[in-house]
Amino acid sequence: MLQLRSALFYLFFVTGVVVISLLSVVLASWWPFRPRFRFVTAANHWAIFWLRVCCGVRLEVVGRDNLPADGSFVIMANHQSAMETLFLQMLVGPQCTVLKKELLRIPFFGWGLALLKPIAIDRSKRAGAMKQILKKGKERLAAGIPVLIFPQGTRVPLGEKGKFNKGGAMLACSAGVPVLPVAHNAAACWPSGEFVKRPGVVRIEFGALIETVGRSVDEVNGEAVGWIEQRI
Repeated sequence: MLQLRSALFYLFFVTGVVVISLLSVVLASWWPFRPRFRFVTAANHWAIFWLRVCCGVRLEVVGRDNLPADGSFVIMANHQSAMETLFLQMLVGPQCTVLKKELLRIPFFGWGLALLKPIAIDRSKRAGAMKQILKKGKERLAAGIPVLIFPQGTRVPLGEKGKFNKGGAMLACSAGVPVLPVAHNAAACWPSGEFVKRPGVVRIEFGALIETVGRSVDEVNGEAVGWIEQRI
């Protein structure tokens, strides 16, 4: 039964992504960034809705009052599956995501994603990737667009911590903006690399903003990572 429910989810999910991505390229690509972001990420709302209907996966959001009403900040979140890339764009938007450039080559999905001003990096060139994150990240932050980064760099199985890099803290300290730490257990229902989606509750928790002015990268990164690891 779980296989059938998961298959139905993917059928509706992929159909919605294709339709919304095509409409986004044709219509929304000419719009200002904020309304364009809302239009393109309608696919995210569609996905999370059908995930609940088809697979019984619900979201529980804690600490929503820690979300800034305005201004720029860097979002640092743990990375477990594809699901958090969907619900984080729903919960914090508009935003810019640091991602691997290969994602933009995926038909339909990548086309819509490219309209959201992502920072697409080549992970095989670490020094160049970090320079790109700092340069483009500060441009986005200066324009009032929060930047989402997954410090683990890749998906880490549920129950494991993985290694956190300092890119998010470096960007925040360099730009003089706070860090918003986020922890979740998305892999409990959407395990990375698995077809079947498991019913249950995905808990997303937003921590208090971590200020960066007058603090070192190591200090900021240690506080953010410490909070995330404690929650996961």
